[in-house]
Amino acid sequence: MPHDDVMGDQLEVTVLLPCLNEAETLAVCVRKALASLAELGVAGEVLVSDNGSTDGSQRIAEENGARVIHAPIRGYGGALMAGIDAARGRYVIMADADDSYDLSNLGPFITRLREGHDLVMGNRFRGGIEPGAMPPLHKYLGNPVLSWLGRRLFRLRNVGDFHCGIRAFHRDRIRALGLCMPGMEFASELVVRASLAGYSIVEVPTTLKKDGRSRPPHLRTWRDGWRHLRFLLVLSPRHTLIWPGLVIGLVGAVGTVALTLGPVRIGPVGLDVNALAFACMASLVGLQMFLFGGFAEVYGRTEGIVRERHFAQWTRWFTLETCAAVGIVLILLGLAGGLLAFGAWGSRGFGEQDARATLRVVLPSATAAAAGTLVIFSGLFASLLTLRASGPQRTSYASNGSTQVTSPR
Repeated sequence: MPHDDVMGDQLEVTVLLPCLNEAETLAVCVRKALASLAELGVAGEVLVSDNGSTDGSQRIAEENGARVIHAPIRGYGGALMAGIDAARGRYVIMADADDSYDLSNLGPFITRLREGHDLVMGNRFRGGIEPGAMPPLHKYLGNPVLSWLGRRLFRLRNVGDFHCGIRAFHRDRIRALGLCMPGMEFASELVVRASLAGYSIVEVPTTLKKDGRSRPPHLRTWRDGWRHLRFLLVLSPRHTLIWPGLVIGLVGAVGTVALTLGPVRIGPVGLDVNALAFACMASLVGLQMFLFGGFAEVYGRTEGIVRERHFAQWTRWFTLETCAAVGIVLILLGLAGGLLAFGAWGSRGFGEQDARATLRVVLPSATAAAAGTLVIFSGLFASLLTLRASGPQRTSYASNGSTQVTSPR
């Protein structure tokens, strides 16, 4: 995975600055970072990952002692991924190049990395936010809500500032995650994927001041906020699909069974075949949500996105053989109910029917047959998702940071 141009671990720290037209502030950021490394006696470098600047940022960076690379993929995440690949330090400290973060105080980050932690997050709310440095919408709504949601979805209890722009990490451990988001949501991907991989994550206080640019920031509040939120929800199928699907499906199944036996009265409200139709629909919707959540977990486990053991426990039954057996049983139940309804109709000479009595059999039977079909094809799709796991051996990083080859699953 490491590139040939990465000079092993000769350097301890790479300070990585993603850059897109940061001529106004880049020089001071580079000088602060180099001065901090020198003061700490750390062998390090400042690496500017340029995303296509047209204002001379590349020349300014080199003149002030930084190494510059070109990031071929546009976007915040694209620049950082290219920089992480090219970093020569064992540890990487990433920060914005707008002079809003305190690059003259890198010591706390390096200290926690040396203690063996994989990811060290900055916390602006603990370190101090200069008046006007963060828009009120970000300070009181966006960051607190997204940080709370990230803690709830991924059990990140010790991360209070989910989207702080300065953070430090062990280079090889983060490269092993195979991060891929090219935009601003890379910030969420980094911490979420590190958490799912069981990495050690800690925080240190950091400060935030008004950036030194005269132009607006690259960050777009609603667009980038939505991209962060979407990423968090997509990468948490248990909370967005599996558990809601189970609840909806069970409520629908209980309602279907109860209403199949006859009308149900709850207080002054009477429920009959109309409610039965919605109960059948809820059963199918809940089942589909649960199955899609299963697909997400199988895919996450197969691709190495999710590495927690308990994720694999129930999905090991999510095979074509098991799903086919369950699906066939459901289809047979549906066919039995259909035959029962057909026989009842035939006993009346195939004439007019009692609609309520007929629907009380036909709706659950059709639902069972449809659910069985869904389950069978879901097993087929889940099996397709795992085909890649039986391909060539893969190289990954063990929990102690060493490289190991994993055999096909």
